[in-house]
Amino acid sequence: MNIKYFVKTVEKKKDHLSIKWNDNFKSKFHFLWLRDNCPTAIHPTANMRVFNILTVSKRIFPKKYTIENNKLNIDWSEGKHSSKFDLKWLRDHCYTEINREKYSSPYVLWNGKLKNNFNKIKLDHDKIINNDKYLKKWLELLHSYGFAIVKNSPIKRKSCFKILNRISHHRETFFGTPFEVVNIPKPNNTAYTAQALRNHTDLPYFEYAPGYQFLHCLINDATGGKSSVVDGFAVANHLMKKELEAFKILTSTHVKFKDTDYTQKAIRILHSPIITLTKDNDFNDIRFSMAAMGAIDINPKKMKEFYDAYQLFASLLHNNKFKINFRLNAGDIFCFNNRRVLHGRTEFDPNSGNRHLQGYYVERDEIIARLNYFNNIKV
Repeated sequence: MNIKYFVKTVEKKKDHLSIKWNDNFKSKFHFLWLRDNCPTAIHPTANMRVFNILTVSKRIFPKKYTIENNKLNIDWSEGKHSSKFDLKWLRDHCYTEINREKYSSPYVLWNGKLKNNFNKIKLDHDKIINNDKYLKKWLELLHSYGFAIVKNSPIKRKSCFKILNRISHHRETFFGTPFEVVNIPKPNNTAYTAQALRNHTDLPYFEYAPGYQFLHCLINDATGGKSSVVDGFAVANHLMKKELEAFKILTSTHVKFKDTDYTQKAIRILHSPIITLTKDNDFNDIRFSMAAMGAIDINPKKMKEFYDAYQLFASLLHNNKFKINFRLNAGDIFCFNNRRVLHGRTEFDPNSGNRHLQGYYVERDEIIARLNYFNNIKV
């Protein structure tokens, strides 16, 4: 076992135990944290916490503590309770050390140059179905690049369920699953027309917008109808580095998104920034859809600067420096992180042939959770 898992000294302080490890690193373990994380606090099969923090007081402390057989043993001042902590577990969960680690983003940011190496994000359908190695590779591409194209899939309707079930269950919306991306006479969404679609993310008016989208091409022999894709995180990163004031406005201004679909007895309204960040100041969400924007109702003193920033962001999202145009062929599945990657299409001529895609959603949580499983992440 690594020397860092052995203990040199343990000292009791006012509200924590101070442990000095063999590599001379010092950890703080607060009394309540230790009691809350006693191995007996976790159900042996459900792996859920069964300990009730309200059964002890904030004055709890170790009456006695010893190191024996690679374990920290504690007799507590309350409840006649004893704990036995594995030293390796303690060091691996040392929040002193964890909070000193430099955050590393999992995202590979890309721009239009990726078109020159498009094979990097392509995978074969049957290999994903039959081999966990390729399933993992698919998930890694989806998580790091935010999109991938699955080739050679069946072109039978609803056949995409088979490959999506290799990940997890799908996300249902009022559009149904799958939703049919075809030209229809009285559309309830501009996706169901032959018109060009500006780059956008889907359903930004939901509090929790769908995480990943999968567009399965069944047929595409109409003139036009090229797909477009752009990395919203890369464009946001460009703003952060080159246009900081615009970036600050788009991450701090709550704007209105709305949906008044005539087929629904519902009016959906959500206020959110266009760009949101995580606790590590990494990119979390991009919500962008000119079609789904409501009438902006921010403070008039901020209106001009907001529109300046909004228009700048929109122009970059449609700039050839960042976007990629490509043609979906029958049997392709266009897979992308809907809360990062924007998609669109050029206009097509419905009289020249057919263009039929079937769409599905899967939550981002499911992609990450499945990838965590393959990577055997310890928690």
